[in-house]
Amino acid sequence: MLLSSRSTGTVRAQKGTQSQAIGRSKGGLTTKILALTDALGNLVRFVLLPGQRYDTVGVAPLIQDIEFDGLIGDKAFDANWIIDELNERGAKVVISQRPNRLAPIEIDTDIYKWRHLIENFFGKLKEFKRVAMRSDKTDQSFSAMIHLAAAVIGSR
Repeated sequence: MLLSSRSTGTVRAQKGTQSQAIGRSKGGLTTKILALTDALGNLVRFVLLPGQRYDTVGVAPLIQDIEFDGLIGDKAFDANWIIDELNERGAKVVISQRPNRLAPIEIDTDIYKWRHLIENFFGKLKEFKRVAMRSDKTDQSFSAMIHLAAAVIGSR
């Protein structure tokens, strides 16, 4: 499984953004898409987070009730609780380490190179203007657009 996140911008300020997964970050009002894909780069599950939220907040709902043999992630997912959870499941941990980690973990660099699949997925996802610009006001309609875009990407 591959794990990554990307932010999408929103054009206008919106009232009552608590349930709309919109948050203020350096780039303005944004939404973060935290996605889990399979080994072929096809979307398995995703979570929407406000732009200012840290990526590890959405990992637990993503990996809940899913079986997998390994997880590839970038430095944003270098958290002890994530690594411990994956070790308990017996999954191979291939998460790039932060430079300030006290006890660095050895990762398989050949497997880590496959992380480009999720980056490619986000590149294809952002070809859809409504996703790239967060044109949908509510998180429910934005989620539906992501599902639709992922279905089109998968059918190509």
